[in-house]
Amino acid sequence: MRYLLKFSLSVAASMVAMGVAADSVGDPERGRQVFKKCASCHMIGADARNRVGPPLNNIMAARAASVADFQYSTALKKAAEDGLHWTPDTLAVFLETPKAMIPKTKMTFRGLKSAEDRIDLIAYLATFSGGSMAAQVDEGFTVSAEVLALEGDMEYGEYLASECTTCHRPDGDNDGIPGITGWETADFVTAIHAYREKHRDNPVMQMITGRLANDEIAALAAYFKSLEN
Repeated sequence: MRYLLKFSLSVAASMVAMGVAADSVGDPERGRQVFKKCASCHMIGADARNRVGPPLNNIMAARAASVADFQYSTALKKAAEDGLHWTPDTLAVFLETPKAMIPKTKMTFRGLKSAEDRIDLIAYLATFSGGSMAAQVDEGFTVSAEVLALEGDMEYGEYLASECTTCHRPDGDNDGIPGITGWETADFVTAIHAYREKHRDNPVMQMITGRLANDEIAALAAYFKSLEN
């Protein structure tokens, strides 16, 4: 299965500079082979635990440095305080040359020079993110500009969010279920619509989002966007 990885406008210029198209399709099967370069330090899957590096389950959309009980570098914790989340955008930049993005990170990996390797690895990591990555949708799925332009009522969103926060932590921490605070509005709206229209796997999310109207999705997006970490 292949996933469409959409890259936000905020990093589009840098991605083009690296020779990566703004919209790129990753091959998770090939990414599994690329992950072998990471496996000496990182684990992923049901039995994943801390090693030299943290486990990489549910990394998509997670705040940086959010795995409990892992001793991150001061530099990475500072980046997290500044709002760094792991998205296809930020991972693509980090994986090319980790120390170029975060000079004092403890991660000694020199990086993946191949753009194809980076995209495929990200697609592979996404398969361990519970189907919750904001930009992970079936190829060809889109949300209309009219829906994306809806202005959400943040107070209404807070009222609706009580059902979401029974699973997703409002402080943004990743406790086995990815944090959803601080997401870009378009990413959040696209993800929820993809669940609602069954373009993303997860029966629980499909059931919950199936009850949401467009204005309610916009309200939730506005509320969770306001909860910047």
